[in-house]
Amino acid sequence: MLLRHGQTAWSQSGQHTGRTDIPLTEVGRQQAKDAGKRLRAAFPGGFDEGCVFSSPLVRAHETAVLAGFEHPGTLDGIAEWDYGCAEGRTRQQISDMAGFQWDVWRDGPRSLPESMQGDWTETLPDGRQVPVHEGPGETVEEAAARARGAIEAVLPLLESGHNVLFVAHAHILRILTSQWLGVEPRFARLLRLDTAHYCVLSKYKGDNVIERWNC
Repeated sequence: MLLRHGQTAWSQSGQHTGRTDIPLTEVGRQQAKDAGKRLRAAFPGGFDEGCVFSSPLVRAHETAVLAGFEHPGTLDGIAEWDYGCAEGRTRQQISDMAGFQWDVWRDGPRSLPESMQGDWTETLPDGRQVPVHEGPGETVEEAAARARGAIEAVLPLLESGHNVLFVAHAHILRILTSQWLGVEPRFARLLRLDTAHYCVLSKYKGDNVIERWNC
């Protein structure tokens, strides 16, 4: 099972949110609670101890806790895609700064000029300040390799009959899904995943499949 974190100020504004440790909004906190109710209704048996994992980023961990999973394990492999120089910027801002119509799936973070790299501080709508780092970022292939590692880490649990829950981020969960299916990682751009929505990956007649999506 995959659960995207609840709303943040940047998910609302369209700013790329990779490794910046941005918290949930109040709307996002309620979304996380509601997602927990939907998951418990869909899976009344819940999840066994040691079978719930969160990204190390606070928005994912907070979502897991608010959804009712108080002590998730931490899995670095499901941290969000490192957007590099795109971090904290909208697609239009990035395109204006780079001088071409940039697309994260087609071009990736490393197509952006090094002059865009740097560190700065963002003031959120509620007045909180968060540090932002814009480095070289990672390719989609590198993000996919991390996602494969996360799948491999929990395969013993899956193979022994346990359900496993990953609480993480839109892009990395979509990329992870492409790796579960054994397809090219850019296929993930075709998978819409809204805040605080869950998906189910499973096996059907020996094939890895999508059982439910964006619920």
